[in-house]
Amino acid sequence: MMLKRSFFLVSGLLAVGLGVLGMFLPLLPTVPFLLLAGFCFARSSPKLHRWLHQHPWFAAPLADWNQNRVIRRPLKIRASVISALSFAVSIAVVPLVWVKLLLVTLFICLMVFIWRQNEVATVSPLSAK
Repeated sequence: MMLKRSFFLVSGLLAVGLGVLGMFLPLLPTVPFLLLAGFCFARSSPKLHRWLHQHPWFAAPLADWNQNRVIRRPLKIRASVISALSFAVSIAVVPLVWVKLLLVTLFICLMVFIWRQNEVATVSPLSAK
């Protein structure tokens, strides 16, 4: 039992690390790693599971995805901008044309995936009156 718990703990910590790296590196997704971390922490460490789901950066997106399978528009915009910047740097640095084309294709696929996801219906404070 201790070995299983340790496996899930280490896997969860690695998933959080990869998820954070995914915020800045192209081709490395963030949300799937954070979902994996939540899964692993739920089986290994209630304290880390709570931390992940209460973290200012991760709590709302994880709750949105877990409860409704949606992504908020500001998060889509932020993910798009950060992805565009990191892909642009990668494309500028890579000398091989076929790799540049691959990166452009992957970026387009990522944008299609992000923008095809349902959004949370938010009510503006001004329109709620």
